[in-house]
Amino acid sequence: MSLINTEMKPFKAEAFKDGKFITVTDADVKDKWAVFFFYPADFTFVCPTELEDLADNYAEFQNMGVEIYSVSTDTHFSHKAWHDSSPAIGKIAFPMVGDPTGTITRNFEVMREGQGLADRGTFVVDPDGVIQIVEVTSEGVGRNATELLRKIKAAQYVRAHPDEVCPAKWEEGAETLAPSLQLVGKI
Repeated sequence: MSLINTEMKPFKAEAFKDGKFITVTDADVKDKWAVFFFYPADFTFVCPTELEDLADNYAEFQNMGVEIYSVSTDTHFSHKAWHDSSPAIGKIAFPMVGDPTGTITRNFEVMREGQGLADRGTFVVDPDGVIQIVEVTSEGVGRNATELLRKIKAAQYVRAHPDEVCPAKWEEGAETLAPSLQLVGKI
């Protein structure tokens, strides 16, 4: 069963952000757009490239009213150590959520049971707490923050214009489609 259009499940976790440990809950996510960005583990290879890409684009996510929550099954202590020791991870200003119990990872159905690691999963949650975008890639395939920004812009547009849809490769300001009987077979 797909998680698309399902409500995010409750959670509470510790995170590292701005040199401090903070508590993050599902209530913190309500009323704004959020990205839950799962990755296998701290101190690895593809993960820091993805997280640095998000960090480099974080201001644009923030300008769109989107908060990013990176999540792995490491602890918030491990996140701090990684943040302090890696120039790439040191750029991160968004919450780095620790999920050592695997609760959040299982809530989003990306736990690798038996390994205790998360798959590379990206979930975009709307202000109502409903999952609008799901992407899961294999271990060796890194994600792209620019493409994620494009998808979120489309999701925000469709939310604001419920009678329209965004076609393939849609970019902000481009034409959309208004599904109707007259449009069937005309594309």
